[in-house]
Amino acid sequence: MAKNLKPQSIVIAGGGSTYTPEIILMLLDNTDTLPIRKLKIYDNNAERQKIVADAVEIILKEKAPDIEYVATTDPKEAFTDVDFVMAHIRVGLYEMREQDEKIPLKYGVIGQETCGPGGIAYGMRSIGGVLELVDYMEKYSPDAWMLNYSNPAAIVAEATRRLRPNAKILNICDMPIGLESRMAKILGLNSRKDMSVRYYGLNHFGWWTDIRDKDGHDLMPKLKEYISQNGYSLEALGSDPKENDPSWMYTFRKAKDVYELDPNTLPNTYLKYYFFPEEAVEHSDPNYTRANEVIDGREKRVFGECMRITDMKTAKDTNFHIGDHASYIVDLTRAIAYNTHERMLLIVPNNGSIVNFEPTAMVEIPCIVGSNGPEPLTQGEIPRFQKGLMEQQVAVEKLVVEAWIEKSYQKLWQAFATSKIVPNAAVAKEILDDMIEANKEYWPELK
Repeated sequence: MAKNLKPQSIVIAGGGSTYTPEIILMLLDNTDTLPIRKLKIYDNNAERQKIVADAVEIILKEKAPDIEYVATTDPKEAFTDVDFVMAHIRVGLYEMREQDEKIPLKYGVIGQETCGPGGIAYGMRSIGGVLELVDYMEKYSPDAWMLNYSNPAAIVAEATRRLRPNAKILNICDMPIGLESRMAKILGLNSRKDMSVRYYGLNHFGWWTDIRDKDGHDLMPKLKEYISQNGYSLEALGSDPKENDPSWMYTFRKAKDVYELDPNTLPNTYLKYYFFPEEAVEHSDPNYTRANEVIDGREKRVFGECMRITDMKTAKDTNFHIGDHASYIVDLTRAIAYNTHERMLLIVPNNGSIVNFEPTAMVEIPCIVGSNGPEPLTQGEIPRFQKGLMEQQVAVEKLVVEAWIEKSYQKLWQAFATSKIVPNAAVAKEILDDMIEANKEYWPELK
């Protein structure tokens, strides 16, 4: 254990998630710089959590028997005596994600987890779930911090800003991290941490404006040259794993077309849904969407491995892969726990960081993170192109949260109709009405 570092108590909310095992392995890999005294997992779905919990128990026995471990569905037990809540919940599970994706496709509109109608529907489900976790944390461990990476992060962040303005919650997203790891490979660097970036936007809706190495050399020209030809695909380097889902490979390649709209910046891959929505629809199978890919792929793989570990009673030869977003969470936890002042991309209230943009918008920008939370770095003025797009998207996010608070059908229809992905207000209404039917168990009753 590292000298003089206070060991932390952590609860992972969403214990039954397919991402839980790799987050736990990542935490265990980093106990020299982030010592842990207690690790809990919490879920309101006991059956699903048990699959993960039993395997995690074996992993901890073998790798870190000194860490106290609890798996529970009781909020009091989960949230008492914790320093950090790591939240990645999915209200409605993948079955509802399937509805988010398939309902819009019936109307020729892209169905996607965080963009457009699918993202709005998911947001309406997630708000209540995340607020419930914040309230448990504040009740049982008022000094704790919540690191929330539950999607759709933009809508959830706006809801917590509005409804829990004083909560110690940081909303984060791993998407830029994954792309920066690809950039590091393109540049031949060891790690994305060898780069210092400037970036601005909203969640899943942003642009890199400057990337430098540790000596201050500008890396943008080399990146632009590569991305203009290949997007973020690493196939040209011969290093994109064959097992990548086809939908992701298409997304990485498509970034070259998004890049052409503004060759002064490098885009987040999600922008393809806003600029090329018809093409995204053409590439979608209305009977087999991304949710089905995940259910048949990642979910089967992770749960299968958990059951194998439980049956074998050992995790010695486990093939769990530690993803990009797991390392990011460790860095963020460390920054708050030990005041490391790491520079990280976070979703924070704008408050003038982007000078010519809505002060109450939740923007994704670099921040310096210490024990008192994030200090956002000013990004200056942004060009009209990005500003116009971001204003439209912020309007959608704010209308969704207002609709949830006011239980307003009208505002939710406005949100659907304002989304750049939805072609007109009539289609917006048809999708909305279908979504209301599908989400009866999860949304507030709209008036």
